[in-house]
Amino acid sequence: MIPASFEYTAPSTVDEAVRALADAGEDAKVLGGGQSLLPVLRMRLAAPTALIDLGKIDEMRGVREDGDSLVIGAMTTHYDVQRDSLVAEHAALLARATDTVADPQVRHRGTFGGSIAHADSAGDLLAPVLALDAEMVVAGANGRRTVPASEFFVDYFTTAMDPSEILVEVRVPKHSGWHAHYEKFNRVAQAWSIVAVGAAVRVENTSIAEAKVGLTNMAATPVRARAVEEALVGQPATPDSIRAAAAHAAEGTSPTSDGNADVEYRQHLARTLTGRAINTAVSA
Repeated sequence: MIPASFEYTAPSTVDEAVRALADAGEDAKVLGGGQSLLPVLRMRLAAPTALIDLGKIDEMRGVREDGDSLVIGAMTTHYDVQRDSLVAEHAALLARATDTVADPQVRHRGTFGGSIAHADSAGDLLAPVLALDAEMVVAGANGRRTVPASEFFVDYFTTAMDPSEILVEVRVPKHSGWHAHYEKFNRVAQAWSIVAVGAAVRVENTSIAEAKVGLTNMAATPVRARAVEEALVGQPATPDSIRAAAAHAAEGTSPTSDGNADVEYRQHLARTLTGRAINTAVSA
């Protein structure tokens, strides 16, 4: 199908984009990589009066260091996140999760920030940025503000951003020397996760000193598996200890039943995949 007509704007700076979005009003849409928005436009499930294309804003691309944090521009493609040496060194969990996003074509066009702002609970980047205590920097008419990942995701496809704001960059605390893995379960290749788990652990003298675990598609928003994290700290990095901790993975979650899985099956997957993710991480 052909999308409904709309006004098209391609600003070259964040300030220009914010002004264009304010001028366009509430019926406007922001275009990142377009991997989620364009199909919706073609099916006319959305009919914005204006489209603000962020593709020409160079300052929203790339990865850089800023003290103890990595700063990832919202318009950085998944492909570039996968290949970036800073991400591999300081935020390995993001690289592991990005490896599983859709297919090579989508990873070359889709953007890191676009996936996060889309806030699909089955998306593969939400749980990792939550687990790593990332912060989202958003820009609007009143300037820029920073929103912790723990407050950013509000509901299905809903974030703490105002409709007049744009996600500019994501700040991720460095997790240098941490072991990480992202374990994903789906029925067919390249499909959305039925359940997935992102785990990052720091090991000292064969024991787990710190652990961060995020769950994908176990609630309307990504979930931290706090009970698992607490059960891991101070324990030896052995399969038995990890299995005992992973048994807590479904605690505090609220999965739904649908055509892919019922609640009990998702809870089972959370426990099983959490064990696999942590075992794989500590073995790396």
